[in-house]
Amino acid sequence: MNYADIKTYDIANGPGVRVSIFVSGCTHHCKGCFNEEAWDFNYGNKFDEERENEVLKALEPQYIKGLSLLGGEPFEIQNQKGLLPVLKKAKEKYPNKKIWCYSGYLFDKDIVDNMSKKYDETKEMLKYVDFIVDGKFQEELKNPSLRFKGSANQRIIDVQKSLKKKEVVLWEEEIK
Repeated sequence: MNYADIKTYDIANGPGVRVSIFVSGCTHHCKGCFNEEAWDFNYGNKFDEERENEVLKALEPQYIKGLSLLGGEPFEIQNQKGLLPVLKKAKEKYPNKKIWCYSGYLFDKDIVDNMSKKYDETKEMLKYVDFIVDGKFQEELKNPSLRFKGSANQRIIDVQKSLKKKEVVLWEEEIK
């Protein structure tokens, strides 16, 4: 798997200060995408063991609230295979840090009903992801006032609650 960027201090892609991996490769090609160069699966650099260790080290400080996966498309099967080792290690090492994933695929129809029945990697990846922002970016529904999503059609889904209830459960922001 290739990655386009790794941000160790990201405040735009989930609550709090986060570490974000921008994977390379996406077949959605959404009009108005903010990261078109990452559509190419060969763009950027190889996500190797050194990068994995860099991500895990960046997650260490207490003020880091979690890991965000963006793209490109994290749920492209070749990206799932590349992300699984770091997701597993991150959850084992930092069980209280939340993992967010941005996907153009729909959680219920594409990921749960289709991909998780075809690919063991999808089932395993869903064990580690806490929240998914799902749905393709739609330029005509773009709204900069939306929190943690780019267009009004996108949903922020609590993955673990949804899997348990076998229905989509939307994220309810905790007020602290």
